[in-house]
Amino acid sequence: MTSSATIYHNPRCNTSRTVLKSIEEAGLVPRVIRYLESPPTQDELRTLLADAGLEPRQAVRTRESIYKELGLAGADDDTLIAAMVEHPILIERPIVVTEKGTVLARPADKVHTIL
Repeated sequence: MTSSATIYHNPRCNTSRTVLKSIEEAGLVPRVIRYLESPPTQDELRTLLADAGLEPRQAVRTRESIYKELGLAGADDDTLIAAMVEHPILIERPIVVTEKGTVLARPADKVHTIL
C-alpha cells in the first residue's frame, strides 16, 4: 500500500512548491488541493487547524491587504475562520495531512515530522 498525503497548495508559493517536492521525494502520493480555487469549508478548516494544534490566528496571513481591509487584527476565532474561507488567500500555506498527522509546513522542513 502506498502512503498518501494531502497538501493545501498554492503553486505560486515557493514554500508550498518545496513542500510538495519533499512529499513526492518521500515516496508519498500527494492529493493536491489548490485551496485558492477550492477553499475548505469552515468545518474542514476548523478540523485542519485543530489537527495541526493551531489557533486560527496562527494560520492567518496577516500581511495580506484583505486582512487589514477587513479589520481582522482584533477579530475572534469565528470571524477569522469565516474570513479565511471567504478569502482563502488569508490561509497560511501549505497545510499537509498524512497518516502521521497534520502540519502547517512553514518553514518547509516541518513537513518532515509527518512524512
